[in-house]
Amino acid sequence: MFTITEFLHQEVKPALGCTEPGAVALAVAKACEQLSGLAERVAVVVSDNIFKNGIAVGVPGTNGARGNEIAAALAVFCGHSAYSLEVLKDATPEDLFHAKEFIAAGRLKLTTNGKGGVYVEAAAYRGDETGVAVIEQTHGNITLVKKNGEVVFQAVPHCDSAVSAAPAKTLSVPDQVKEMDFEELVALAGRLSPEDIDYVWQGIDMNMRISDYGFENDVGLGLGRTVRAAAGANYENDLAAQVKAVSAAASDARMAGVALPVMSSAGSGNHGITAILPVYVVGKAKNKTREQIARAVAYSHLATSFVKSRMGRLSPVCGCAVAAGAGAAAGIVNVMGGTDGQAKKAMELVLGNITGMLCDGAKESCALKVGTGATEAFYAAQIALAGGGMAVSQGVVDVNSFTRTAENAARLNREGMKDVDHTIIDIITHR
Repeated sequence: MFTITEFLHQEVKPALGCTEPGAVALAVAKACEQLSGLAERVAVVVSDNIFKNGIAVGVPGTNGARGNEIAAALAVFCGHSAYSLEVLKDATPEDLFHAKEFIAAGRLKLTTNGKGGVYVEAAAYRGDETGVAVIEQTHGNITLVKKNGEVVFQAVPHCDSAVSAAPAKTLSVPDQVKEMDFEELVALAGRLSPEDIDYVWQGIDMNMRISDYGFENDVGLGLGRTVRAAAGANYENDLAAQVKAVSAAASDARMAGVALPVMSSAGSGNHGITAILPVYVVGKAKNKTREQIARAVAYSHLATSFVKSRMGRLSPVCGCAVAAGAGAAAGIVNVMGGTDGQAKKAMELVLGNITGMLCDGAKESCALKVGTGATEAFYAAQIALAGGGMAVSQGVVDVNSFTRTAENAARLNREGMKDVDHTIIDIITHR
């Protein structure tokens, strides 16, 4: 089984901008790096989920430009795959000018493959040279790289006539999480090293920095500023308003394409905002120690992963509200000294409340959903800490097994909402 350090460094990573355009840019950058010079044209194939989530979201460093195509074109000129999901952090105005010219000249083609999940395949061309890169399963997971038709990297080699058996495939962290009991998983939060604590705090500081930007600037919907203003003089004493405002302000800035990174969770920056900031806000207000807050935030990441591993990396359901909202509820319970049982009760309340919230793509209104997830997490934690919660099984909630509750929510997402993405994409593409 993985350690908490391995979990954090694989599932909790910095990301610049929305992770769907980020994944597109990363694949394009890696494909272009196989060429001897600048790519002359690029073709990208993405899953429906990547297409939907990236079509309308702001891309950092573009002065408000949106979508997967501008991210792909920028990667041609300034992308560095070594930066992973911060692949575009060196973008300049000159790069943006060239990227827009590249698109206008018809040198970029982006299509969908009609499938779900995380998938990006980028092909870059320069004369007779070709470079190909494929990302699968998770946003930063490059599984295949080709140079002029020859495989130069493959994550899991295929079995062929020269090999008697393919090497055993190592299960990813999400796949391992899916096989674990809740208590076994969240126990890892109690094993943070001093270095792990520092890493968790890097994420807190990173996400608070972009939240402060959202408060101080007119970006996105301005939901964070609106919530704070509406609370007025009571804001400093209204913890629920603080949780919502701080979280929404971060999403306001991120969805507008502000060039500041966030610490992600389960492959998503907005998941990271929801999983981290409500727990931090409560912990700080209650004068918890640096170590207590770090352990509770780690607990939130782990609890988020418990739900997310069952729902899938990308889905019709809004994971930043549902999965990360449930995780944040658990983290708030933890920072307040509650038990694992109370954490599960809090998560049940979130899942029984907002499981049906749709993801209709990444954009400014994600701040509304992040704010909702954060607020419902706060109130669910208060109910659970007071000894409350659902007394009998109802809806997706099975009070006899939290694992079944998470799986029920995932089944609703996977089976009951299987056509939602196609409908949303049809709406988006026929405006």
